[in-house]
Amino acid sequence: MPTIFTRIIAGEIPGTFVHRDDRCVAFLSINPLAYGHTLVVPIEEVDHWVDLSPDLAAHLFAVAHRVGKAQLQAFGCERVGLIIAGYEVPHTHLHLIPTQHMGHLDFANAAASADRDALASAADAIRNALAAIG
Repeated sequence: MPTIFTRIIAGEIPGTFVHRDDRCVAFLSINPLAYGHTLVVPIEEVDHWVDLSPDLAAHLFAVAHRVGKAQLQAFGCERVGLIIAGYEVPHTHLHLIPTQHMGHLDFANAAASADRDALASAADAIRNALAAIG
């Protein structure tokens, strides 16, 4: 059975995307820890990140690096936290969280849902920053 992320990637469930290539996607979290919280997800369903091929892992981190730089530019945050927890969905995903303090990295503070307009606004800001980065 496909994971929820596979269904989002396939367009069966709505997603607010900021990046897509032939190996991975990046989209906004619907349970954000902070405004602009983005997930980088491989298209291939791999449950545990340590089971990724080294090449795919490197690609995910390269995309995360670029999106993280865009988040810094778009949101003026102090740092972009990166977490790979892997308990919520059995499909590898990198959480990129714009932060001003460590409290933004606590999953207990995740929003129960996200406003669609806020997701669209954050995604626009990230996409614009990605375009500016080149």
